[in-house]
Amino acid sequence: MSQTALILSGGGARAAYQVGVLQAIADIMPDGIDNPFPIICGTSAGAINAMALAAHPGTFRQAVNHLSILWLKLSIDQVYRHGWWDIGKSFGRLGLSLFNDGIGRHRPLSLLDNGPLWELLADKIAFGNIEKNISAGKLRAVSITAMGYTSGRSVSFFQGEPQLAGWRRFRREGVPTPIRLEHLLASSAIPTIFPTVRINREYFGDGALRQLAPLSPALHLGADSLFVIGVSGNRNPKHWGKRMPIRHSPSMAQIVGHLLNSAFIDALENDIEHMERLNRLLKLIPREQLEAEGIGLRPVQSLVVSPSKAVDAIAGRKVRYLPASVRYFLRATGATAKGGGATAASYLLFANPFITELIELGYQDTMWEASAIREFFTDPKLDANQEVHPVHSL
Repeated sequence: MSQTALILSGGGARAAYQVGVLQAIADIMPDGIDNPFPIICGTSAGAINAMALAAHPGTFRQAVNHLSILWLKLSIDQVYRHGWWDIGKSFGRLGLSLFNDGIGRHRPLSLLDNGPLWELLADKIAFGNIEKNISAGKLRAVSITAMGYTSGRSVSFFQGEPQLAGWRRFRREGVPTPIRLEHLLASSAIPTIFPTVRINREYFGDGALRQLAPLSPALHLGADSLFVIGVSGNRNPKHWGKRMPIRHSPSMAQIVGHLLNSAFIDALENDIEHMERLNRLLKLIPREQLEAEGIGLRPVQSLVVSPSKAVDAIAGRKVRYLPASVRYFLRATGATAKGGGATAASYLLFANPFITELIELGYQDTMWEASAIREFFTDPKLDANQEVHPVHSL
C-alpha cells in the first residue's frame, strides 16, 4: 500500500497558508480515500498543524475543518502576551542576563511570552488520540522536529507503528517517543522570540534551525510519496524580480528577516531542488542498472504547493494589525515598508486579516492544481516529471 507523507514546514503565522491548502485537498480528494496522509511530518508552526491532524479522532475532512476553525478564531492574545509591561519585563530580563548569567537558568529568556499558546494547544489537541489512530490503522506515524541547543542536533521526535526504528545521521536523528505538548512548543519556539523548552536533559528550540534535510524524516518513516506544503513563494520565478538599486544599508529588521528565512525556508527549498536534480540524473540511468550495481537510490513521487503571491507583500499590508507594542519594537529595528521589515513581521502576524488572506491564497493555489493533485493520489505510477530522493542520504 502506498505511504504518502504530508510535510509541513515552519514560518510562524505563515503556516496559515497550509490550512488553505489542506481545505482544498479535502475538497479535491476522490471518494473512497479517508485519510490521504498516513505519515505526517511537521516543523515549527507546521508542527502545530501536523499534530492537529494526527490527533483528531475523525476523518481527514473533519480534522481539516477543526484546524480551520482553530486558525480563523485565533487572535494574537492567544499566541503571546504583548502588553507594554510584558514586553518591558522581557527586555529587562534580557538586559540583566548580560551581567548575571544566573538569569534565565531556570526560566528561558525570550522577547515574547508564549504562555497563552501553551494553554490553547493543551485545550485543543488531544495527544492521547495519536496512539488510538495508530492502533486503528488510520496513522502510520507523526513526526515533530526540534533543534537541541546543547548538542546542535536536529531531532525528529516521532510516534508511530511499533516496527519503526529510530535513525542517526550527521547532525540529525530520529527518536521514537510519545509526542507531548512540550515537543510541539519546542518545535515552534522561534529563536529569541519564544522561549526554549526543556525535554529530558536538553533545551530545544525551533525545528527549522539546523534542519539540513527536511524531507528526510518522512522517508525514514516509510514514505514512498511526498506532499510538501511550503510557506514561501521563492520557488515562483515571478517573485525573483529585478535587482533594485541600493538606497541605504539594510535595517536590523531586514537582517533578522533574512535570518528567519534562512532557517525556515531555505533548507526546504534546497532539499526540494536536490530532489529535482536527482530526478533528472536518474532518468538517464536504467532502473535495472541501478538495482544491479546496488546504488542506493529509489524513486519517490512528490508534489509541492507553495504561495503564488509574495507573503512578505501581504504582510506589509497587514502590519497595522499587530499590537502597538510589537509595532513599536519592529519600527525601532527598521521594520517599515522602506526598511524591508515585512518579513520579520510576517512571523508574528497572528491576526485574522493576515490569516484569512493566507488561507484563501492556499485554497486558490491548490484548486488551480486540482487535476495534478487528483492524479497524485490516484495514479501509483511515477512519470518523468516526478522527483526522487536518495536512500543513502536519508
